[in-house]
Amino acid sequence: MFTTLRVYYQSLNNALTNWQGHRDRIESTLQTFGWQQPNWKRLRQGAEILIVHFPVLRITVFPDGREWITGRGLPDNLPEKQRYGVAASILTAEFQRSLPAHKTGNYLSAWLAKNTAQQILAQEVILIDAKGSWLETSTGNLWGWRDGRWWTPPLAAGILPGVVRSQLLDWLRHNYQPAKEAPWLPQLVKEFAAIAYTNSIVEVMPIHTVIQRQPTQLTDLRYDPHHQSFNQLRGLFLPDNQQNFNVD
Repeated sequence: MFTTLRVYYQSLNNALTNWQGHRDRIESTLQTFGWQQPNWKRLRQGAEILIVHFPVLRITVFPDGREWITGRGLPDNLPEKQRYGVAASILTAEFQRSLPAHKTGNYLSAWLAKNTAQQILAQEVILIDAKGSWLETSTGNLWGWRDGRWWTPPLAAGILPGVVRSQLLDWLRHNYQPAKEAPWLPQLVKEFAAIAYTNSIVEVMPIHTVIQRQPTQLTDLRYDPHHQSFNQLRGLFLPDNQQNFNVD
């Protein structure tokens, strides 16, 4: 299993880096699978060495407790995409992730889905269940703005409990109003004024178009990538707010 984290200000102790949140997710999955825990002191020492050179770390842990840490840069054109948004496509339910509650190395389904989406000029793909409800993207959790608040699919729908998703739920509860966790049924998604996906690397990524190529849904959906409601989600990542925000 693995976790991918963005290191802020070259510090594992920064609240947004949320080292503890990523560690907790690793520990939980290893306990569920009955796998051996890694040498946490050595793992952190390895991460401290790499954060001098890379803003993004991927930490992989194997069943026998061995760890593998790699580093990379931020995605190309990230500020531009955050500003203008991206297009996403809807594919069939066969592209659901296996063991969605855990971030395992078996990302083949999500990888195939995203590559299929890119063939029709979409940068992301939205995974759905057998009933057509939207679950998550291939790389992040979904958020939609409706009735003056943010909505996000519930964990019970079969999605990854994203680290940033948890941070944003706490942030909205403490500073604005709690997000509503509810299934994203086909009718509901048409009523959102704005939608986005989040993960530890891209933070908040607006989606301006959802391309639908299903037999019963052939009309593309359009959303406002500049909606003022995004200020609520992005507020978590402002430097002035990081000192005052503690992850539960």
